[in-house]
Amino acid sequence: MMSSVKLWLSQNFSMKNLGDASYILGIKVCRDRSRRLLGLSQKMYIEEVLKRFSIENSKRGLLPLRHGIYLSKKMCPKTPEERECMNRIPYASAIGSLMYAMLCTRPYIAHAVSVTSRYQSNPGLEH
Repeated sequence: MMSSVKLWLSQNFSMKNLGDASYILGIKVCRDRSRRLLGLSQKMYIEEVLKRFSIENSKRGLLPLRHGIYLSKKMCPKTPEERECMNRIPYASAIGSLMYAMLCTRPYIAHAVSVTSRYQSNPGLEH
């Protein structure tokens, strides 16, 4: 079936065979043909995101959002000084980076991303 798709594509589009893909859009394609497994990894992307937001040495957890964590609007900045402090933190950018990872390879962080993204317009330090 794959060969017929490749044949049709090559007849209708200019293309060349580059072999098996090892990366697609920055996502590593991991194959184990003997066990018939295919996996995707964004380890490099995640490490780059951690470095970009200066949290590469943060403690790793097993859960994306621990039980008992409660975020609310009460945690949003109330004074101009607090708002100014938070304006220096690229909160929306961090949420966007997490959303990309969530959509591509990390669906289990969806709830944590959803909860934290509610505060993009006025995030506080606790968020």
